[in-house]
Amino acid sequence: MRIDVLFDTSCPWCFIGKKQLDLVLDRHPSAQFKIYWHAFLINPDIPSEGVNYMEHLQKKFGRKLNPEHALETITRSAKTVNIQFDFTRINRIPNTIDSHRMVRFAARQNRGSEMLEAIYQNYFLIGSDIGDRSVLVDIGAKIGLNSEEIKNYLFSNKDILDIQKQNKRAQRLDINGIPAFIFNQNFSISGAHEPNILNKMIDIARENSIDDIE
Repeated sequence: MRIDVLFDTSCPWCFIGKKQLDLVLDRHPSAQFKIYWHAFLINPDIPSEGVNYMEHLQKKFGRKLNPEHALETITRSAKTVNIQFDFTRINRIPNTIDSHRMVRFAARQNRGSEMLEAIYQNYFLIGSDIGDRSVLVDIGAKIGLNSEEIKNYLFSNKDILDIQKQNKRAQRLDINGIPAFIFNQNFSISGAHEPNILNKMIDIARENSIDDIE
């Protein structure tokens, strides 16, 4: 089964959604799933050096809403999939184009999901600046990718325009929110949902496909 996922690397709900999807896929150990990760830039205008984290949240939520309350809600939801967010360690909202490029680089070696997991853990659990190319090189090297190949890739312009085009295509799909999951290119759902809901979507997609056999 093909599963397309629209995500951003600085989106906490996308990290939660990935974990929920992982739990569902574990329920089908004999099934063949092919995951395609698609860039969806929540903050496409963030400069390459990033912006202050709390200042950005205050602008985003405005004076009437409390960003700390929103983060508490995310933290509670994350615990249901064993993620221990530590937002106090995050200093900057990054420009996420390079981290999306890292996922694409790893995906060419069939390690896109592993790379994305490492990026999420480094950003949300220890506060690494995933907008820094040197940081991304270290993250890639720690999961066993060739650091020199990563450097040559990240410090070039390869895939930058394609990531931007992919984001524009994703925006035109009128997605209500991310993460967004598309099963067998026909059935979609937006947002972080309980694994049972995602599992039902897989069942629906499978029932309506003659090519997907577990």
